[in-house]
Amino acid sequence: MTIQQINFVVAISEAGSMSKAAEQLYLAQPTLTSSVRDLEEELGFQIFNRSRKGVTLTAEGTEFLPYARQLLGQYSALTERYGLSSKRKWEFAVSTQHYSFAVKAFVELTRQFNIAEYQMALRETRTLDVIKDVSSLRSEIGILYLDDYNRKAIEKLLKDHELDFHSLILCDAYVYIWKNHPLADRSSISFEELAPYPCISFEQGAQSSFYMAEEILSTNEYSRIIKVCDRATVLNLMVGLNGYTLCSGIICEELNGGDYIAIPYQSDQANPYGRMEVGYLTRKNTSLSNLGAQYIREIKRYLGVETASDEPPTAAPASDAPKKKTA
Repeated sequence: MTIQQINFVVAISEAGSMSKAAEQLYLAQPTLTSSVRDLEEELGFQIFNRSRKGVTLTAEGTEFLPYARQLLGQYSALTERYGLSSKRKWEFAVSTQHYSFAVKAFVELTRQFNIAEYQMALRETRTLDVIKDVSSLRSEIGILYLDDYNRKAIEKLLKDHELDFHSLILCDAYVYIWKNHPLADRSSISFEELAPYPCISFEQGAQSSFYMAEEILSTNEYSRIIKVCDRATVLNLMVGLNGYTLCSGIICEELNGGDYIAIPYQSDQANPYGRMEVGYLTRKNTSLSNLGAQYIREIKRYLGVETASDEPPTAAPASDAPKKKTA
């Protein structure tokens, strides 16, 4: 059974005769007749009753015709969307923890592609939702980090959800604060010095464990902690309450403004930290789309991590390249 044969059946039923259908299809009548007979033989029943006055549908043909029309309509929609001459609407989605380098790369992606129509999604969301979105193919790419504390738990989740983690960059820990914060003049900041100020943390939901936290040192005892859902609120609380958050040290003045700085976190025996490994998720045994591959190239270009080495590069201190650093 072919689409061409289905098209012939529909055309004959509408024309009412083989000769008229052949004329409309620009075919020789014997060619049309032979093709329909081949289909009837394959199906095991006769679609048309033939007479000198024309053709009529058999009982089986009457039942068959709606399915033929439906199939032909779906094929038409498919070729319109994906055919060589189609103007297909490009689709791409990424789910990410709250990193503005992910937003910056998304902006550059949409600027560089010469696409007449597109439908894209950028979801800054909870850690578990990043994993679920990529697993369900709601998003093609997910972005999150691993460290010594959460690695085993996250990697188990990735295995359960059939996901691969691709490393992008290794980052030391930084304290992210307002430029007029009382500790803004420090060359490094210890956990003890942060005690008088509220720690701002992204909310992960009532069912999530510490392993889902976007910030390192998530298991420490904080006397003051504020849970938020978006980066804009983080920035407002930094100014209004001298709050802080712990991050990768990658900050972006273009998106976040120049009123915020990242200062190295001073680790000690009681409050150590593991180096953050930021990377992206994909479904196992899948290849990136053109948009997905370009998006990852934009991230690597922005982070300056184009490298042939298997070892992920290490981020430079925030003070070394302030315009290329993104929180």
